[in-house]
Amino acid sequence: MTDTSEPIRVLLADDHAVVRAGIRQFLEYAPDISVVAEADDGAIARSLIAEQQPDVAVLDIQMPEASGIEVTHWVRANHPAVGVLVLTAYDDDPYVRAVLEAGANGYVLKTASPPEIIQAVRDVHKGKSALDPVIARKLMSQLASRQTEPQYESLTERELEVLEFVAQGYTNKAIGLQLGISDRTVQGHLAKVYSKLDANSRTEAVMRAVAEGWLAPDLGQA
Repeated sequence: MTDTSEPIRVLLADDHAVVRAGIRQFLEYAPDISVVAEADDGAIARSLIAEQQPDVAVLDIQMPEASGIEVTHWVRANHPAVGVLVLTAYDDDPYVRAVLEAGANGYVLKTASPPEIIQAVRDVHKGKSALDPVIARKLMSQLASRQTEPQYESLTERELEVLEFVAQGYTNKAIGLQLGISDRTVQGHLAKVYSKLDANSRTEAVMRAVAEGWLAPDLGQA
């Protein structure tokens, strides 16, 4: 959970200086958020993430040198503790799928209000899924329209319990305390969940479980 004595350290990457300045201004208006670095292309973003180790990287999709999707892939492979929030003007289906498959923790449109974007940063820092309501509705609609029967192997009762806590933003350690098991065991259950749901991130796993009717929709938006 967010420690109010230490602000959430954010890296902001967007190739438009005016946009970056606006986002930075309202993010830093929040007392628990500090923008520690800015990048105007994907290559610089990777370098600064490696150097600064921010809590959350806020990335645009379309950037020179490396896209936000490519940077997200790199973060997941090299700095898994860094949360990734994609903040973009694009709500096109291919972008949404690519971002979630790359392992981003959140996807928010630039049309969102400053308080909504601030909350998305906080949610990503806490380990929650942060999906723009427009994106969430589109994903649910697409998944529902494609399904006539379950597409994935069923989860065990314990795997479902673990995923319910994931949807509420609990860390592996916190889930272990709730269930009386080690965080290593939690990680093992999550690995099986990812495999069964063909998911690459906590957000993707939660969304697919919701689409299957295994989790209530409001859990994923907690």
